[in-house]
Amino acid sequence: MAQRGAAGSRRVSRVRVAVRLRPYMDQQDEKGEGPCVRGLGPQNLEIINWRNATETLQYQFDVFHGEQTTQQEVFLTSVKPILPHILNGQNASVFAYGPTGAGKTHTMLGSQEQPGIIPRAVKEVFKLVEDQEKEQDGWEYSVGMSYLEIYNEKVLDLLSPGSQDLSIREDKDRNILIPGLTRTPLSSFTDFDTHFIPASLNRTTASTKLNQRSSRSHAILLIKVVKSLRGPPHRQQTGKLYLVDLAGSEDNRRTGNQGIRLKESGAINLSLFTLSKVVDALNAGAGGRVPYRDSKLTRLLQDSLGGSAHSVMITNIAPEYRYYFDTFSALNFAAKSKQIVNRPFVRETVLAPMIAPGKRAREEPEAGGSGEPQNKKSKEGKKAERSSPPPVHPHSSPDSSVLDRLLALEKMMMGSAERERLNLLKTVVQSRKEIQMLKEKQKELEDKANIYNKQNEAIERESKDALLFKTDLPPLHRKQSTTAKPRKQQAVVTPLQVSQVQPLQQCAVVCKPSQFLDKKKKRIQTEVCEGKENGGVDPSPADDINWESRLDSALLEQSRKKILQTLNSGSLKDLKSLQLIGDKKAKLIMGWREIHGDFTQLEDLKKIEGITAKRFSSFIKANILSSMGK
Repeated sequence: MAQRGAAGSRRVSRVRVAVRLRPYMDQQDEKGEGPCVRGLGPQNLEIINWRNATETLQYQFDVFHGEQTTQQEVFLTSVKPILPHILNGQNASVFAYGPTGAGKTHTMLGSQEQPGIIPRAVKEVFKLVEDQEKEQDGWEYSVGMSYLEIYNEKVLDLLSPGSQDLSIREDKDRNILIPGLTRTPLSSFTDFDTHFIPASLNRTTASTKLNQRSSRSHAILLIKVVKSLRGPPHRQQTGKLYLVDLAGSEDNRRTGNQGIRLKESGAINLSLFTLSKVVDALNAGAGGRVPYRDSKLTRLLQDSLGGSAHSVMITNIAPEYRYYFDTFSALNFAAKSKQIVNRPFVRETVLAPMIAPGKRAREEPEAGGSGEPQNKKSKEGKKAERSSPPPVHPHSSPDSSVLDRLLALEKMMMGSAERERLNLLKTVVQSRKEIQMLKEKQKELEDKANIYNKQNEAIERESKDALLFKTDLPPLHRKQSTTAKPRKQQAVVTPLQVSQVQPLQQCAVVCKPSQFLDKKKKRIQTEVCEGKENGGVDPSPADDINWESRLDSALLEQSRKKILQTLNSGSLKDLKSLQLIGDKKAKLIMGWREIHGDFTQLEDLKKIEGITAKRFSSFIKANILSSMGK
């Protein structure tokens, strides 16, 4: 019989987050824009703000691994400190996160020349086991491995390629189990290498535009270490190490996925979106629902995020500008993940000792020679006689007496706790029934209320229709409105009845005070002046298009140069002083100027977002007329 032991008190352990920046790849950067992210120290980094190219956003994590960081440094800094917990009956988890092509698989698997985290971690586990066996007498260790992938929301056993989709279960102690998953015992790192390398080739990979060998599934390697005490009380501690290589999030517009690749990408993005929801729910707290069951990935990572494991997340990012939004999203996810708190504890099992049949016979004469009261001895003798089986044969086996004693011991140890548990379960079932009845009653009342509201709405609609029909009968208000129309037309037309032609200089003097008005009034004033110059007739569309031909070419060229000089060397205040340029457009002009340099001609202004050809012509006309008016 096995009993759950409470060895060690639970403590709080925050998820450690490390960020690794992949080296810059010049051959993939066609525009030569340079990196969009850079490190500021061993824990800090910054990325360009996409809303304003002149600003940067800074992040701080537990560790930042730059472009020159080796695989050995990543392992020693981020992964090795959590491995000793496995030998003490606790769980640990390491998983790589990031967009496709950022180097997650290289970080976890590596190559023959530069091994990744998985081979280094397994080798370190065997080294720790060997050291513990030398130091501690009486303990023995056993190591086993399981390897699986989540492909299109199906759990597949990589150690047994012919297996079908496996189900995920949870035991009474809330441990995640996968029935039917292959568990291979290991004796050394060489033994691990023999099983792991062929299993890794079974993982689903494919080629996309961004990555020639893109992982199409999430891979999870489980290393299980069981520590057993040889002598009584036969304690047993179980520790697990999860090594997770997540598939990268993908933008199908850039990867060019079609057909089955598109389906795989949808399953990957959906599971990563669920992972983000789990992180948001854990950070929100307040005892709300955490959607672990919405995805098989989050179901398996339940112990790593908000559970009982010592967790490390390595976020892989790329420095190129074409990965900018993927990098930006990955950094935001990592910043949220470092706030998650886990509560690790020791998982220990105590085996009940088997009582030997001859031991009881030896204890009885010893009890007889002691100084205990006679009545107590007689009671114990009667109990022993009642519990002992009748001697059928002189050489018969005493298994039945041992079984009776074990059953009595089990009832004594678990009687009270089992009764409390059953009573609690009955209370929970009864309360759930009451809640279900209340929900049904509430639904009935809501249905009745909806029917009543619909009837009231129909009655109100009919009454409104009747009222509208009655008000349309007397057309008195319409007659009053028709009599008032000539007065309104006279008020609008009278200012335009000017037949006297004024010279251009006189018109400019009249328009000069309008520079202290807002832009809308200034434009109206200029139109009025042009109307006076044309003898009170509104300008035609042809005059509006050919307005430059009616101005002096020297003054026109001088005004264009002045506007171009303001665009190239003007400050934010100078740019906002231009007509039709607000605060947002001025910042966009400064950002474009920082990236591309000075404007060679005024027509380059059309390249800025939001400035169309029509808006550009209005901008030129308004600023040239304004400068000539000054």
